[in-house]
Amino acid sequence: MTAGTNWSGHHTYGATVVHHPRTVEEVQAVVTAAPRIRALGSRHSFNDIADAVELVSLDALEPAVVIDEASETVCFSAGMRYGELGTALQNAGWALRNLASLPHISVAGAVATGTHGSGDRNGTLARAVSGIELVDATGSLRQISPVDPDFDGAVVSLGALGVVTRLTLDIEPTYQVRQDLYSGLEWSALLENFDAITGRAYSVSVFTDWVSIGPVWLKSRTDAAAPPRSLFGAKPYASEVHMIAGMAATNTTPQLGVSGPWNERLAHFRLEFTPSNGDELQTEYLIPRRHAIDAIEAVRALASVITPLLHITEFRTMAADSLWLSCAYETDVVGIHFTWLNQPAAVLALLPRIEEALAPFSPRPHWGKLFHRVDRTLYPRIDDFKGLAKRLDPSGKFTNEWLERNVF
Repeated sequence: MTAGTNWSGHHTYGATVVHHPRTVEEVQAVVTAAPRIRALGSRHSFNDIADAVELVSLDALEPAVVIDEASETVCFSAGMRYGELGTALQNAGWALRNLASLPHISVAGAVATGTHGSGDRNGTLARAVSGIELVDATGSLRQISPVDPDFDGAVVSLGALGVVTRLTLDIEPTYQVRQDLYSGLEWSALLENFDAITGRAYSVSVFTDWVSIGPVWLKSRTDAAAPPRSLFGAKPYASEVHMIAGMAATNTTPQLGVSGPWNERLAHFRLEFTPSNGDELQTEYLIPRRHAIDAIEAVRALASVITPLLHITEFRTMAADSLWLSCAYETDVVGIHFTWLNQPAAVLALLPRIEEALAPFSPRPHWGKLFHRVDRTLYPRIDDFKGLAKRLDPSGKFTNEWLERNVF
């Protein structure tokens, strides 16, 4: 029996065995017995990062959500999806600081690959982690906390250290968010006022096909400043829209300034619907914020070859963190995200040109999406990470071709 494909159908897993343990003890037994094994999340990666001869999925583990109000943390099974965790937190009056655009992704997979949401003062999703439980290569259960010297290396782990079974995240009291979308922003207005635009709301996304801009998506907390009536010449939409032209807004979260709980607004898409386009490929590069305008202009010069292969591009911002393999390690960043048509050969042939254009601006590719190569010199702690992986997994039980190619 094969493991099937990722969610978009682009990547076919090479694994012939997929384990679905129901308890942590069963996870330990599976890991102990396997010569090579990797954790399989919600299949939202677009490359072979999760592949191995054997895979272990945590989707059958009980969620076991435990909220500690005194420490303002939540502990839960790492196989939970953000949409499910968000509902549990909201029902108890709590919230996460940030969410990705898709609530469909597993928390452990998102954390391990450095996945992010948006917001000038919001970090990546991994920045919220305050505790990790994992099964190491011996089958032993390890607890890793911020007091451990290797904690910052163990969060964005790429699955190289073991199978994460439980996570602890920082939380805060629940809050309300409204979404307002704007059309008609000109390129000149964006480039001249980039910082002012991304700082105008709690979370901001700017969409473009590299010909024109739109929509600009402001997610504002209702306990902060109200969104503007106009945004450097852009005006609010009068009806709900999808960020991809021609697609119905049915699967997007409510817009038009109608406030609602954070878990029903911070994500772009509803949990009960297929996210984004579905028939797509994805690429993203995280650029130090100081290079944002120059990097955008460099990619814009390639519009004639990018636009024909593109559904949409999204710009988002994130605050710096201290996690060794995070794309926001020690620098505020801007994400340049490409949602491509499902044309693998053409897209893969184009990526070296995009990376060459971005090379002067220190681009770090999103670990779970398509890219051509990784410049390992852009990760100052990568040797420390390799040393950590060697200590926790001396036999290479959790290594695979992707790790050997891009990290080790």
